[in-house]
Amino acid sequence: MAGVKIKDIQKSYGAVQLIHGLNVEIADGEFLALVGPSGCGKSTLLRMIAGLEPINGGTVAIGERVANNLPPAQRDIAMVFQTYALYPHKSVGENMGSALKVTKVERSEIQRRVREAAEILSLTEYLDRKPRHFSGGQRQRVAMGRAIVRDPQVFLFDEPLSNLDAKLRIQMRMEIKELHQRLKTTTVFATHDQIEAMTLADRIVGMQAGRIEQIGTPLELYDNPANEFVATFIGAPSMNLLGAQRNGGVADLAGHRVQVKGSSHSGDVRLGVRPEHLRLVAAGEGVAMQVKVVEPTGSETMVFLRHDDQDITAVFRERHAFAPGETVHLAPDPDHLHCFDAASGQRVG
Repeated sequence: MAGVKIKDIQKSYGAVQLIHGLNVEIADGEFLALVGPSGCGKSTLLRMIAGLEPINGGTVAIGERVANNLPPAQRDIAMVFQTYALYPHKSVGENMGSALKVTKVERSEIQRRVREAAEILSLTEYLDRKPRHFSGGQRQRVAMGRAIVRDPQVFLFDEPLSNLDAKLRIQMRMEIKELHQRLKTTTVFATHDQIEAMTLADRIVGMQAGRIEQIGTPLELYDNPANEFVATFIGAPSMNLLGAQRNGGVADLAGHRVQVKGSSHSGDVRLGVRPEHLRLVAAGEGVAMQVKVVEPTGSETMVFLRHDDQDITAVFRERHAFAPGETVHLAPDPDHLHCFDAASGQRVG
């Protein structure tokens, strides 16, 4: 195993710069998630680590070696793609051992590694079968097995679950996490799904437009987002942002005064409050909002509301019989309130 050090990495296509001098250090054995919307550069960064994209500036080091000029086969990495890229005419075992066969590994050693990987992934009984009739989850498991048998220093995953249905994604998330806990191989996982990033990663790199917005543990990004982008991208449902006027430690939110922690910043701000941190209060308190849609899920009630031409989401553990068109009054929990400068979007409290 080995850590990965990314220093001042840049990537351009002609005059268009896609990656803007990124710096990330990935510890040996760490599970790091690159998360952001489509086009943010996460898959490009992953391919630069793998050697599938040339680097225009900066360095990528895998272990003690600078890998900029090393071909993919010499980087000691294994990559799992969004598409399974399996040979339909070969058996599961042959697919898993194909990369080792190319590198002239002895047949007995290939068979040993394939059997071990198949046992880890519960594929032993399928080794002689063709993968073309498998489900998406089984095919992705075979693709993971093909990576495992190489015993690499680093695993790279490029949106591996996006082609699966919701139930299979949950199952495969668990299997990938168990795999990492068992093998403890350094892993870099690119995804646009923040739930995948939150549940899998030791740390998350939040990316937007080829730049890093924030690096931290999943709960650090959730509890203390550095800016509005991270605040709204991490967490489902998304954080609500409400325009307010702040004067030091107090902010005026549509006539409702709330205490704000942090700096003595004053001026136009947006108050961030997650749906689960909105409280139902009596009429005349809090902020009046009109109920649009109510979604009871059993364990909680999700309510979509409207305030001052803005959509708001609230989540309650209690069961409430709200009716569409009804006016309710909600107030943010001051202990879980976030404050962002209205102009820059950066956190100010």
